[in-house]
Amino acid sequence: MKRKVTLTIVGLLLGLCAFSQTRKRSQAKPAELASIAPVGIIKNISDSALLDIVQRQTFRYFWHFAHPVSGLARERDNTVKGEYYWDYINEAYDEPNLSKGTFGPEACAIGGTGMGILATVVATNRGWIGRDTALKRLIQIVDFLIKADCYHGIYPHFMNGATGKTIAFDRLDDGADIVETSYLMMGLLGAKEYFNGNTKAEKYFQKRVQQMWDAANWNWHSKEDNKHLYWHWSPSNDFDMNFPVGGYDEALITYIVSASSPRHPISKELYENSWVKSDSWKNGKTYYGHELPLGNFDKGGPLFFEQYTYMGIDPNGLTDDHGIDYAVQTKNHTLINRAYCIENPKKYKGYGENCWGLTAGDSYKGYVAHCPEVDYGVIQPTAALSSFPYTPKYSMQALKHFYYDLGDKIWGPYGFADGFSESHNWYAKTHLAIDQGPIVVMIENYRSGLIWKLLMNNPDIRNGLKRLGFKSKWIKE
Repeated sequence: MKRKVTLTIVGLLLGLCAFSQTRKRSQAKPAELASIAPVGIIKNISDSALLDIVQRQTFRYFWHFAHPVSGLARERDNTVKGEYYWDYINEAYDEPNLSKGTFGPEACAIGGTGMGILATVVATNRGWIGRDTALKRLIQIVDFLIKADCYHGIYPHFMNGATGKTIAFDRLDDGADIVETSYLMMGLLGAKEYFNGNTKAEKYFQKRVQQMWDAANWNWHSKEDNKHLYWHWSPSNDFDMNFPVGGYDEALITYIVSASSPRHPISKELYENSWVKSDSWKNGKTYYGHELPLGNFDKGGPLFFEQYTYMGIDPNGLTDDHGIDYAVQTKNHTLINRAYCIENPKKYKGYGENCWGLTAGDSYKGYVAHCPEVDYGVIQPTAALSSFPYTPKYSMQALKHFYYDLGDKIWGPYGFADGFSESHNWYAKTHLAIDQGPIVVMIENYRSGLIWKLLMNNPDIRNGLKRLGFKSKWIKE
């Protein structure tokens, strides 16, 4: 599992200043923006109106804070230069390694961009931005990516949003990242399904996405055998990173997208060997009265495991030929996480029925993959809010608490701050693309199922699911 983001928190203000300066330097004309004004705490509104406010304000991160040259999603709204970042590769979520890194306001997240593209579809469908305006931004993104660094059609984890050049994490991890690229492709395929008209702009966008989709060689990351699918490849270091994509975690979408490719699909055998047969795939234990089918973490691990893949893949009615019911997996993991916070064995201030959600994100200790096994008293709002499709009642309780009771500390122009700890009187000033995106998308899946409908109706995605042995209400026998 890997989520690599920068550590030092310099605040929202510095991020906004850097953005403003970059805009002045840019020679590119950004897509015309439909201004979405931020709002504060508004009392006595309906649940539906509250969801509108949260989705719309969170979307501002991708709309107003996108890189002006490329339109890509910035990794976060604070930056690190010459400092450190957390690197969770091959770690057990206990104490992460520290590695040297150099990141600035140009650093954009490829996976976060895919999530932002899906959020743009939501914003268009909700009428916050016009269809033509949204297309201008999306064309800006694909025109940039079509010329940017990629490796056998696979993009790096981070990219310089002004130049399209790879931003390396270290001497080995300086090339293709198949997992982040799968999030990007999920976003692009969803947008291609939505902007499916016959206008010149829509046809152009569809063609660009298809070019990228056809070029992505997922099988390259198998070393031409069916034993493992590898997370990284480098033009300088080949597969020296040696990190297989094993389950169960946030990378199920990587196998689905890889199997869905019209030109370079992976095989069922590779999926079985590398994902299903990995030591961490199965669980089967019961916690707080809820059985957890998958994942070897005690009490399920971070909640983003149940959110990234399922932004596009509907878990309801989704089963596989190993007898796994993914509606049970996603809901029970969420209920277990909440139950742990209610039990609150470490007696942290604030935890309870209305304040729950442990997942990866910023904390007073830096960036940490929070979960019951690694609990430092930090709640990430994205954990409960991106769980709306699974626990709507409990997620709404948490949302109202975050907004009405804690809003003066954590609500801002890009929605909720990334994390907080009442025990340590610590409240983040930061926002991360990979945490903000799921809030917009998963709330929408709860409200309308929009993104599920788009991805599950994509013929390639349906073929990929069938190739891997999945069954779904969206797939005809």
